[in-house]
Amino acid sequence: VYDKTARYWRIKSKNHAMSIHAFDLNSDGVCELITGWSNGKVDARSDRTGEVIFKDNFSSAIAGVLEGDYRMDGHTQLICCAVDGEIRGYLPGTAEMRGNLMDTSVEQDLIRELSQKKQNLLLELRNYEENAKAELSSPQSEADGPRGIIPANTKLHTAKLHTALSVSLGHETQAAHAELCISTSNDTIIRAVLIFAEGIFLGESHVVHPSIHNLSSSIRIPITPPKDVPVDLHLKTFVGYRSSTQFHVFELTRQLPRFSMYALTSPDPTREPLSYVNFVIAERAQRVVIWLSQNFLLPEDTNIQNAPFQVCFTSLRNGGQLYIKIKLNGEITINTDDIDLAGDIIQSMASFFAIEDLQVEADFPVYFEELRKVLVKVDEYHSVHQKLSAEMADNSNLIRSLLVRAEDARLMRDMKTMKNRYMELYDLNKDLLNGYKIRCNNHTELLGNLKAVNQAIQRAGRLRVGKPKNQVITACRDAIRSNNVNTLFRIMRVGTASS
Repeated sequence: VYDKTARYWRIKSKNHAMSIHAFDLNSDGVCELITGWSNGKVDARSDRTGEVIFKDNFSSAIAGVLEGDYRMDGHTQLICCAVDGEIRGYLPGTAEMRGNLMDTSVEQDLIRELSQKKQNLLLELRNYEENAKAELSSPQSEADGPRGIIPANTKLHTAKLHTALSVSLGHETQAAHAELCISTSNDTIIRAVLIFAEGIFLGESHVVHPSIHNLSSSIRIPITPPKDVPVDLHLKTFVGYRSSTQFHVFELTRQLPRFSMYALTSPDPTREPLSYVNFVIAERAQRVVIWLSQNFLLPEDTNIQNAPFQVCFTSLRNGGQLYIKIKLNGEITINTDDIDLAGDIIQSMASFFAIEDLQVEADFPVYFEELRKVLVKVDEYHSVHQKLSAEMADNSNLIRSLLVRAEDARLMRDMKTMKNRYMELYDLNKDLLNGYKIRCNNHTELLGNLKAVNQAIQRAGRLRVGKPKNQVITACRDAIRSNNVNTLFRIMRVGTASS
C-alpha cells in the first residue's frame, strides 16, 4: 500500500488477491482494506499499518467483495462471494468493540508466539552459560581463540568499494559489479554472511559461506543491481573464531546508492556521447558534489573542485559513457545515449534539490531516429489494418449474397447450382479465416509499436519535472493524434511545439 511514492506496508503471499474493497468493518470511522484471496481467505487490514483486524475462510476462491443492504433492513453489510456460489455477509462491529474483531484463536496464536520467543531466549541464555563454563574449564590456544566468546570490543565495519574498470572488466569468469566489503576490527573471522535485498538477488536473499580453508576477518561480496534504484542491504554476519561452534550474529543495514553500477573514469573526448540533456538549476556546485557522493560509488580519494567541472562515468553493465558537466551559472549538461538513465538522473536531482518544475533541452539523435522508424511502421500497420477491414466487409457482403443464391437454388431443387454456391462459400470462408489471422498478427504488431511510442513519450516526460513534464506528455500525444511527426520531435527536444 502506497501513499503517492511512500510505501506504508506490504505483504507477500503465494496466493493471488482476487478482489479488494474499502469498508469500515470495525466502526472506527476509517475504512479498512478488505481483500479476497484465491485460496478462499478474506481479511481486513488497516490501510496504514497492514495489521489484520478480521479474517475468514471460504472453501473456494473469492469471486468478489462488495457492500450493500443485502437483507433490506437499512444496515449496510460487507458481502463476500466465492466462486462456488457461497455468499456471506458481515455487519460492522459495534462501537464498543472499537477495532478488535479477531476471535480467541488469534489470542491463542499470540500466546503461542510469545511462548516460542521465550524458549528461544532461554536457549540463547543457556548457550551463553555453556560458553562461559567452557572458557573457564578448558581455555583454547591463542591461535584458535575461545570456542564461542568473542571480545566485547569487536566491531563490524562495512564499506562499499567501487570496482575499478581494470579489475571488474578484466575478469574472465565474472562480469563487472559493485562490491561490498565486510571486515571485523580484530582477529575474529567471518563464517557466513546473509544479505536480504529487494530486487537484486533471486529470492531476495543471498548467502556467502566461505570454505573452512578460506576463512578470514574480511570478505568481499559482488553485487549487481539490475536497475538504477537505491537498495537497502540488510546484513546478518556470523562472527567467531576458527574453532567456534557457536557464532555471534551482527545485524546491519546499508544502502546501495542509486547509480552504483557506474565507475568514475577519466574523460575521453573521442567516446563522449552526442546525446545530451541541458538545464539550469539554482544550486551551488558543492551541493551537486554532495548529490554525486550520495548517488554514486566515488573512490575515497575523489576530489572534485568548484565549478566549472565535469565527471565521467562508465556503465558496468554495457560500457556506456556518462558525462555530468556543471558551469558557474548553474547550467548542467548530462551526456549519455541512454534516455532512461538521463531521466533517472534528472528525477534524482529534482528529488534531492526539491525542484518542483524543471524544463530542459534534450537531444537523443539515435533514439529519435529509431522512434521515427517505429512511427513509419505504425502508419504502415494502420493502412494495412484499414485495407484488411475493407476486404472483410466486402467478403461479408459476398457471403450474404451467396447464402441467398444457395437457398434459392435449393428451393428450386437446382442441386448442382446449390452445391457450387456452397463450394464458393467454403472457399470464401477459408479466405476470411486466413485474412483474420493476418489481421490479428497485424493488430498485435500495431499494438506493440503503439506501446513503444507511448513509452517514448513517457521517457521524454521523465526528462522534465512538474508542469513541464505534464505539458510535454500532453503536447506529444496531441502531435501523434494530428500525425505531425516533426512537431513531436521538436516537443521532445525543447519541451514546446512553438518555434
